[in-house]
Amino acid sequence: MKQRKQNSRKNLKQVARNRKFIIPLLAAIIIPSLAAALFSVQLIAGATIKVSANQSVDPIPTEFYSQYGVGLLAAGVAVAGSCIGAGIAISGAASAGVAAIVERPETSVWVLILAGLGEGVAIYGLLIAILILGKLPAV
Repeated sequence: MKQRKQNSRKNLKQVARNRKFIIPLLAAIIIPSLAAALFSVQLIAGATIKVSANQSVDPIPTEFYSQYGVGLLAAGVAVAGSCIGAGIAISGAASAGVAAIVERPETSVWVLILAGLGEGVAIYGLLIAILILGKLPAV
């Protein structure tokens, strides 16, 4: 029995050493970040085109373009940063929570509460983005 536990621990250590972390890193962080960046650029370009199309009706100073783009970018950064932080918090709470539930099943409610606190960070980022977008002039 003791030999079996030692072999399983050794196998787990080998799996942990041989793991390739670049593919999960690409899938979890880099690809969504690039998608969000491209979406932000598309939003800024679309807003600029819409503003320039409406310029004959309502003249808008050229400084407005950069301010509007920076506002959209700031809202995107607020959401992206808070979501990345929430993902890190939830991953830590989930991994530790699973270990705690295995040892003491009655701690499952506390694990859910801690994961919810991590998710609150993403909601705060969304609220900041809404406040930023609310300050931008209507286009």
